[in-house]
Amino acid sequence: MIRYALKCAEGHGFDSWFQSAAAFDDLAERGFLSCGVCGSSDVTKAIMAPRVAQSDGDSHQIAHNLPVPSTPPTGALSPPDGKLQEMIQAMRKHVEENSTYVGKNFVKEARAIHDGTAPERMIHGEAAPGEAKALIEEGVQIAPLPFLPKSKAN
Repeated sequence: MIRYALKCAEGHGFDSWFQSAAAFDDLAERGFLSCGVCGSSDVTKAIMAPRVAQSDGDSHQIAHNLPVPSTPPTGALSPPDGKLQEMIQAMRKHVEENSTYVGKNFVKEARAIHDGTAPERMIHGEAAPGEAKALIEEGVQIAPLPFLPKSKAN
C-alpha cells in the first residue's frame, strides 16, 4: 500500500491510500478519483516529503520501497479540510445509509419511480450530463452529488 498526498485542480488538498503507484495511475487515468470538497476528477499527486523514521542513533532513515503490508493500513488519513468537507462527508454518509446505489441504471430507475412503475424510494447512481438534463426537463427531481460513489472512488 502507498499513501499519496493529492490535490485537485481547485487546489484542495487531501490524501489517500492506493494498492500501488500503478493503481493510482490507472484510477486517475480512468477518472475514478475525485476531490472530496468540490468533486473534481482532475486529481494529481501533490509534492510530498519522504517518510522519515528516527533510528536509535542521531541519524535518520528514509523509508523507500517498503514491503506491502499484509493488511490494509488502519490509521486515519488527513482530517477533513474545513467545514465544507465535513458537510460533504456527512452528506455521503446520509446518502449511502438512506438510498440504494443503482449504478448505471440510474436514468432508467429514476424514470420508473417518477412514472410510478417502480416503488418510491431514494436512489443514487450515474448518469451522463445529457441524460441528467433530459430527466430534469421531464420533471424528474434529481440533484448532482459532490462525490463519486465508493465503488468508483478507489
